[in-house]
Amino acid sequence: MLPVLTSSLLDLPGLRHAFFTRQGGVSQGIYAGLNVGQGSGDRPEDVAENRRLASDHFGLPVAALSTAYQIHSSKALIADASWGTVRPEGDAVVTATPGLICGALAADCAPILLADPNARIVAAAHAGWKGALSGIAEATVEAMVQKGARPEHIVAVVGPCISQDSYEVGLEFEARFLADEHANAAFFKPGESPEKRYFDLPGFVLARLQRAGLESCAWIGADTCTDAQRFYSNRRAFRRGEPDFGRLLSAITLV
Repeated sequence: MLPVLTSSLLDLPGLRHAFFTRQGGVSQGIYAGLNVGQGSGDRPEDVAENRRLASDHFGLPVAALSTAYQIHSSKALIADASWGTVRPEGDAVVTATPGLICGALAADCAPILLADPNARIVAAAHAGWKGALSGIAEATVEAMVQKGARPEHIVAVVGPCISQDSYEVGLEFEARFLADEHANAAFFKPGESPEKRYFDLPGFVLARLQRAGLESCAWIGADTCTDAQRFYSNRRAFRRGEPDFGRLLSAITLV
């Protein structure tokens, strides 16, 4: 079994979930570990093996793992059957089909795993700042509701992502959020200089989930940027001058 993070909120009958780390895979070099990013510069055969290992963690074939071609959008996709090697554009995968793995990739962005255990509907979403601001959390909940879920029954957990103390941004970044809603000022704090701020991505995503009607949601509390042993990080790779970075998988399935 691969080393994974889980949340007690999603330890529910009839489903399994995992926030995979980078540990346990076959990739080498800057991708060392469990890189599942098909869009990375890693060896395709290593990525394919890592995806197989992740699927095997659930006791399912790699064909069961459905992930989107992520575009930092508010587009949530419904999968009634496995996509296999097809990757439609979008940033969330929703299903009511047992044995189908909903997966989201990230390397600082916020992965979200969601479940309505009563309606037996699960989802995985990818929320970078663009997707979070444009409403990927709400769109994912809406797609689950279309399948029969109820917002008050949905549980959601935000997985490993960049924390506020690691996410320094410029004033123009803050301005985009304030233009959308002035109350978003609550997710920023002063940076190291007057022209800088620190942005709370997991806090913002949780607020959007709550706005969508969820009563039970939490961040798992792991910062991808500061923990190189367990996580890939876009920002850390940039600071180190590395040309690319691996992608982490967060996944959920009905059993």
